[in-house]
Amino acid sequence: MDSFDYKKFYNEVGQMNGWDFSRLSVTVENALWNFWSEVSSRCKAGDILLDIGTGGGEALLRMAEAALLLIGIDHSEAMIHTANRNQEQSGTANIRFLPMEASELHFPERFFQVISCRHSEFNATEVARVLTDDGVFLTQQVGESDKRNLAQAFGRGQSGNAKRGTLMERYAAELKEAGFRQIDCRQYDAVEYYATAEDLIFLLKHTPIIPGFGQTESDFQTLHRFIAEHQTPKGILTNADRFMIIASK
Repeated sequence: MDSFDYKKFYNEVGQMNGWDFSRLSVTVENALWNFWSEVSSRCKAGDILLDIGTGGGEALLRMAEAALLLIGIDHSEAMIHTANRNQEQSGTANIRFLPMEASELHFPERFFQVISCRHSEFNATEVARVLTDDGVFLTQQVGESDKRNLAQAFGRGQSGNAKRGTLMERYAAELKEAGFRQIDCRQYDAVEYYATAEDLIFLLKHTPIIPGFGQTESDFQTLHRFIAEHQTPKGILTNADRFMIIASK
């Protein structure tokens, strides 16, 4: 999936769904952390937090009490529209959602004490510029081995043939170049079980795990075989490859 196709796909998801997968029935085993708990634990009552790639704002709305002010940005106008709609429904007063590119953050220098970025691109130089000297940046990203059995079954996946750890090493190097002194990298490869075929189809239709999923009838034939081969008493078996970087200046 090239950058143009991904942007179009992302906007369509933003209009339909935001980035909310809470409706999915999925069990995860051996995950080593919860990203938003990690972010919340580093917030103080008077902090200002920036979330890059906030999607429909679902995560920020759930952790509104963690900081004084929370600002979520996303390059997709459709996602921000969904986020603002979600905020209106929640009645939360200390969160703002803004359309903005991660490559050019329109904020003053040293403005945020905490910056988060989950499953979205970021610019290390811009993050360093708007983060206070005693602040912390946390990002969680999808590793190259994510959903490996699905990628094998379909013959395509979002990471291509990239070696596991490639993106983590690249981001760590970029953060170091931007002036971060402490860079803590962590990885896990957890087991996932999707309860039903509908849960798995929802995931595949609303993420780029299998680029272009559902555009041909053969995709559903492949999925049918995949489910038959990976059905277990706990659900349909796959994996979640994740890495997290915690960086401070």
